[in-house]
Amino acid sequence: MGEQAMVVLIGLAIGAGVVLLLLGARRRAALGTVLAAALLTATGCSSTGDAQQQAGQAFLTAWARGDLAAAAQATDDPGAAQPVLQAVQKSLNPTGSRLTPGAITTKGSTTTMAFTASWTLAGLPAPWRYDGGLALAQGGDGQWRVHWQPQDLVPQLAAGDSLVVNRTLPQRAPILDAAGRPLVSDVPTVTVGVQPQGVTDLNGLAATLASTLNINAGDIVSEVQKAKPGDFVPVITLRQPDYQAVQARIHDLPGTVFRSATQVIGPSPHFGQPLLGQVAQPTAEALKQAGPGYLPTDQIGVSGLQQVFNTQLAGTAGATIEVHNPGGGTVAQVGKISGSPGTPLTTTLDLRVQQAAESALAGVGLNAAIVAVRPSTGAILAVANSASAPFDIALAGHYPPGSTFKMVTASAVVDSGVAGPDTPVPCPGTVTIDGRTIPNENAFDLGTVSLTDAFAHSCNTSFSLLSQKLPPGALDKAAAEYGFGAGWQLPVDSFSGSYTPATDPAGQAANAFGQGTDLVSPLSEALMAATVVHGSTPAPSLIPGKPAAAKNPPPVLPATVPPALSGFMRAVVTSGTATNLAGVPGGPVSGKTGTAEHGTTSPPQADSWFTGFQGDLAFTVLVENGQTGGVPSNPIAQKFLTTLNG
Repeated sequence: MGEQAMVVLIGLAIGAGVVLLLLGARRRAALGTVLAAALLTATGCSSTGDAQQQAGQAFLTAWARGDLAAAAQATDDPGAAQPVLQAVQKSLNPTGSRLTPGAITTKGSTTTMAFTASWTLAGLPAPWRYDGGLALAQGGDGQWRVHWQPQDLVPQLAAGDSLVVNRTLPQRAPILDAAGRPLVSDVPTVTVGVQPQGVTDLNGLAATLASTLNINAGDIVSEVQKAKPGDFVPVITLRQPDYQAVQARIHDLPGTVFRSATQVIGPSPHFGQPLLGQVAQPTAEALKQAGPGYLPTDQIGVSGLQQVFNTQLAGTAGATIEVHNPGGGTVAQVGKISGSPGTPLTTTLDLRVQQAAESALAGVGLNAAIVAVRPSTGAILAVANSASAPFDIALAGHYPPGSTFKMVTASAVVDSGVAGPDTPVPCPGTVTIDGRTIPNENAFDLGTVSLTDAFAHSCNTSFSLLSQKLPPGALDKAAAEYGFGAGWQLPVDSFSGSYTPATDPAGQAANAFGQGTDLVSPLSEALMAATVVHGSTPAPSLIPGKPAAAKNPPPVLPATVPPALSGFMRAVVTSGTATNLAGVPGGPVSGKTGTAEHGTTSPPQADSWFTGFQGDLAFTVLVENGQTGGVPSNPIAQKFLTTLNG
């Protein structure tokens, strides 16, 4: 017979108006031009067989490419066929298809072309495949056509029936801490919104919502004015108990609308954010990033770990394809696409440590962060940001380190033999190096003290003078040993710190006490403290067993450095700038405070730092403009450790 195994392949680019038609299976004649909507013309030894094949192929080709009018015209009852084709197409909502003609058989007066169908359906990870058959009939004009009947499209589909795709997403899997405790869970919520067409007094509505919900009235007015009359403009999402507390004051305001849902969130509104991330209906960009298998109406990970590990957490959707009778009853299940449940994501976070960090930052109105790591393994135990933080400043912020950089300078001083812990060093109120005057805080003057005391009291002048005695490259080498520029590759954005060697003595002095070109993040600061405990910078990790790779692996600290630095940092707590931490529960604390000035105001604004360790816990507290705004980091560090160990 002829080419009865011809294959019709049609890929639809929905929305772009592009139809890609790939035709042929064992054709040997070269095709000079492939035209969209072209039909295969089979050659064979039987003209009747050829005509039957052409009739079936014409129908399948038109149907697959979405030309339903042409498909209907390929039948012997176009008026009856077209609405059913349209209804099936609407139900399937395909994004691609593959229809393969099969053998033609004749039994008595009945001629049938077998075919296999493979429909790629929106929001489903695998195509729906089934075997079908087209009845073929020769009309009075001698032409062969598809003999129309609904089961030509889908087996068991009869007149008046409809095709229904029931798509379901599995329950999203949780994000767990290292001990398997959920960090987030399903929580009933209510999203408070505004529908512009119902508003009678926008300014009054915005003012009431703002005062009740502690949000910005101007933002509400701006967003509502940009929206269409029937849009839902979200204002804030509240947990059910929080909504119930304000329901009486906002529920009947003209224009307010409410949507109940279940969202995957932590035990408090800002818990673990933005690291853990949000689950919500995706933007077009987030939907594209998620890949195939999701719809715009799905709840998927749109930020943080929820987005990075969305495929693992969300699982894959499944569906049943059913034939329903006119009354809505199920006639038959004609197809099934199996989904798969999500898999929990285990992290290195420790729920207790995270909760202590969140508690320590509660009520802090400035941008602030706490990061805790385990020096022995590099496991990140907590990543907390204050509610006002504009992004994950804990992992990805860029800040001058201030006096915490004296850890690096002290290491270079000890390693190079310039001074040891007991070496007397001058600590005048100010010092001038290469034309730059460098003061201590409030120009305090300790006279001559040991290097340990100069570190404990954070003498800028001492370390500026010592930096001038360092061998070339010594400070650069020490910075690399503490992980500056390591380029750790974590699943989410992070900053490993940067150090730029100075080009003159004044720049070297400024670098030495953290007011030069040095930059850090709270994460890189916590790793600096962990380096003193561990003897080298541990590779940080957020997922157990998957330490971050480094673009520039840090060298090991010289053996003489960790004992000296441990003594320096312990003196900070016992007799220096962090004595409020001397009595916290949980064992001895060692650390370094820092004030990092920035900006051009006079006096300049100043961030507040504390970085240190307690046993196998290294941690950092940062408060942006904390020294300027009266919120230093030391009391927050004290609260963190007291909550954790109390």
